Amino acid sequence: MQRHIDVELAGLTDELVQMATLAETAIGLSIKALVSRDAELARQVIASDAQINTLEIEIDERCLRTMALYQPEARDLRFLAMALKINNDLERMGDQAVNIAERTLDLLKEPLLKPLIDIPRMAALAQRMVKDSLDSFIRQDVELARSVCRRDDEVDRYDDQLFRELLTYMMQDSKAITRAVNLILVSRHLERIADHATNIAEDVVYLVQGRTIKHHAAGE
Repeated sequence: MQRHIDVELAGLTDELVQMATLAETAIGLSIKALVSRDAELARQVIASDAQINTLEIEIDERCLRTMALYQPEARDLRFLAMALKINNDLERMGDQAVNIAERTLDLLKEPLLKPLIDIPRMAALAQRMVKDSLDSFIRQDVELARSVCRRDDEVDRYDDQLFRELLTYMMQDSKAITRAVNLILVSRHLERIADHATNIAEDVVYLVQGRTIKHHAAGE
């Protein structure tokens, strides 16, 4: 017989999937706005953040209400604790997408500094990490979660590479500084998105196995 709390947990999972979809869409659109130099699209990303914020509050309230009503133990309690953390990570991803959109609006005030090649690649990798981290949560797939954690190093390498390249632009031409800094910030926002996806993946391992793998996720 189905427990009442199972209905709540299933509904909570659906809301987290909705939240992840909104965050992933915002990330994709923010990069599209940057690459296509589309100011209107960047503004749409900024405006969409209100929907993500509203859903975050609803999910938090649902988690707390479920805890109060059913006083869950063991795995159910871990699930709810992880849902609260995942909800926060997804909301922060939405914030990072907004940050990218804001940097895009600044970049549109000047000519393009350089062809955007690595940033779209980095964004595609980060978006895939977001999707896979949520899929691992829904399926409680530890191996998929660990693969997300391993991919974080690749995003970090892109971030380091872009920083070095853009620093060279700034040293060669002072007029490039503002644009280079904004592109460095875009890269950092993508790196933070990947970090949040990694946080979710680490939480999945904790949920399924009851053990923390932070700082050494790939090695265990």
